[in-house]
Amino acid sequence: MNVSDVADGARSGHGQSTERTEQPADAALDPVGGTPGPAAPEAARIPEQGGKRAKKPRPLWKELPLLIGIALVLALLIKTFLVQAFSIPSDSMQNTLQQGDRVLVDKLTPWFGSEPERGEVVVFHDPSGWLDGEPTPESNAVQTFLSFIGLMPSSQEKDLIKRTIAVGGDTVSCKKGGPVVVNGKPLDEPYIFPGGTPCDDMPFGPFKVPDGKIWVMGDHRQDSSDSRYHTSDVNKGFVPVDDVVGRAVLVAWPVNRWATLPVPDTFDQRGINTAAAVAPGAFGIAGALPLVIRRRRKLTGGRTAG
Repeated sequence: MNVSDVADGARSGHGQSTERTEQPADAALDPVGGTPGPAAPEAARIPEQGGKRAKKPRPLWKELPLLIGIALVLALLIKTFLVQAFSIPSDSMQNTLQQGDRVLVDKLTPWFGSEPERGEVVVFHDPSGWLDGEPTPESNAVQTFLSFIGLMPSSQEKDLIKRTIAVGGDTVSCKKGGPVVVNGKPLDEPYIFPGGTPCDDMPFGPFKVPDGKIWVMGDHRQDSSDSRYHTSDVNKGFVPVDDVVGRAVLVAWPVNRWATLPVPDTFDQRGINTAAAVAPGAFGIAGALPLVIRRRRKLTGGRTAG
């Protein structure tokens, strides 16, 4: 071996190359021994949430149509099954309601079999031409849309609003100069328009209200074409319960007119309910019947023995 060759080998590190392989600046260290490893992928640097990559929120312009669609569906469901707004078209319910008031009508309870009760203010479809000859207002596209979703009443629907005075099975009447009488009980009606009378313009009755129908009157009696004025029609002035849309429960607009519409106390007076009035007599008969039968058996047995 050449001595110069051995010396060169010693100077160069015993024959090993002194050259280094340059690593990229972003090269990762190998966890074993700290040796360089392959560069980490870009996706691995994104923080993860719950083991999943965080999703980028959708822009508002993509979410807006969905939100509007959900709102419309909810409005239609509420209008159909819960409440609906109605506008007061006349002065027939003054001073309880003024022309132009917006009332909210409960449409839910009729779905569960509830029927109108005495004293309730109800909205009902025209039963037999009560609104014949009344002009139908024209509506624009905005009003049509708002009425479709229940935020405004439809101008095409012919509905009326009155107070329920008597229900099926009741006897109702009113003589000139006197009060309205239901099942023999005179009504104290503080809701009648100031200066008005219970029925001086159109006395009526006595009438027996058929089952499934109601007798209605406006609070402004001298400006209300109610049951009294339609006794010659097919329903004899009574309104079928099936035509009742629901009970008006709240004056919602204008804001300064906000008020609930409770049942007046006069309809809670004792004895006005015919069922309650009949009940004591029925109980008396039921209690006496066993005594009569027992006495009859004794008399019959005595005659047979003799």
